[in-house]
Order: sequence, then C-alpha cells, then structure tokens
Amino acid sequence: MNKIKLSVVSYLNSKPFLFGLEHSELLNNIDLSLDVPSVCAQKLIEGKVDIGLIPAAVLPKLKEKYIISDYCIGALGKVASVMLYSNVPLDQIENVLLDYQSQTSITLIRILARYFWKIRPQWIPAAAGYENNINGNTAAVIIGDRTFGMENTYLYSYDLAEEWQKFTQLPFVFACWTSNKKLPESFISEFNKALKYGIDNRSLLIEELNKKNIYPTDIGTYLNQNINYDYDDAKKEALSLFLSYIPKLEQIIQPK
Repeated sequence: MNKIKLSVVSYLNSKPFLFGLEHSELLNNIDLSLDVPSVCAQKLIEGKVDIGLIPAAVLPKLKEKYIISDYCIGALGKVASVMLYSNVPLDQIENVLLDYQSQTSITLIRILARYFWKIRPQWIPAAAGYENNINGNTAAVIIGDRTFGMENTYLYSYDLAEEWQKFTQLPFVFACWTSNKKLPESFISEFNKALKYGIDNRSLLIEELNKKNIYPTDIGTYLNQNINYDYDDAKKEALSLFLSYIPKLEQIIQPK
C-alpha cells in the first residue's frame, strides 16, 4: 500500500498534531512533510500530497476537497500569533504589508478592514524581512512563531482572531485538515485518534518543549488557551461565514 502523503504546518500550534502522529502506528503508513502554510496549501492543490493542514482561505481553490478531521487550528478569542502591528492607530494606517506565508491572514485582515474597521489601506505583498519596514503609516500582518516576543515592539497591536470575534461573535478557523480525494474511513478514524492523542497529551508535549527552550513565549498558555483545536459547530459556522466573504473582496496580488 502506498503511503498517504501529508503536509503539516511547521508552526508551534501544530505541534500537538505532530506529537499525536509520532506516537501513532499510522506513522508507518504516512509520508510527512513540514511546510509554511502557503506551501502546504500549494502541495495539496497540485496533488503532491493527499492531506494538508491548509489555510482556510485556500479551500475554494481545491477542485475536490474533504475536511476529514474533528480538529483544526482555531481560536475562541485571542490567538496571539496572527497579528497586525503598527505605530499608528487603525484610522491612520495607510499601507499594510501582508505576510507571505498564509492566505488566510491576508483574507481575514481585508475582511476586517472593509467590514469592521471601515478603513481602506493599500495592500502590499511582502517578502522575507518585511517586519523591519513597519514605520510611520505602514503596518504589517505577521503570523506564526515570528510573532513570539514581539508584544512590545510596536505601539499598536491587533489580534486578528480577537477582532473577528468582536465583529462576528464567532470563533475563527485558521487551518483545517483537508484531503483532495476520498480516503478510507478506517484511515480517517485512525488519523483522528492520533490527533486526539496529541491534543489530550499537550502537557507532555509542553514539558518536552519547555526543556528545549526554543520558543520565546509561554508555550502552555499558547497551546492550552490561545489555540483551540475542536472543529465544532461554532467553528463550522465561522468558517462558512469567512468563506462567504471571499468573493466580495477585490483581487490583489497573491503570495507566491
């Protein structure tokens, strides 16, 4: 039997999923790669992998798609790692540099800007190192592990998941486990068991990670409180609402 190919986001928030898979017998039947969200999505779109933990905004680009898991990367309020940083308040922002690693954060801020904050900045696709260009009326969206330790770097910071919750009274789904083909129910069942093991044993993972001292953040708070992993009815409603906004947004240059 050919191994099922998976692409998983390489951020801290996906570590519980990896922990579960690494402690599962499924590990022998999968080919696992770690990627930034945009690469994860592209691999699934191009059929280079069978399953991806992909940015929610990419779902409409898949010709065939199946959300196969009871778990996702989500937030009920503050997510602490999808941020808009600025040295001026929202109504003074003229330009926004867009994180090149995830389409979801780009889409989310465009929705918030137009429908919640009522601002119309210029959107500027950014390349590596763009964090150094936040100044004056230019702000930037920064996501993932790069946000750790940046809490007091800029005068203003806006948590995009928290802003979405204020706007909609709903949680947010950043990424979901999606396949581009139908998979055996037996595999999906074992896959979900593996993910559940990782979620249920976050304390063991957090202990391991704290010993390594890699991340400049409170790992326990982040994985237990900021990230919410259940793909429940409220998350499904939130995802549906989020996707409904995408056709309303004008096209801008997409990250490569």
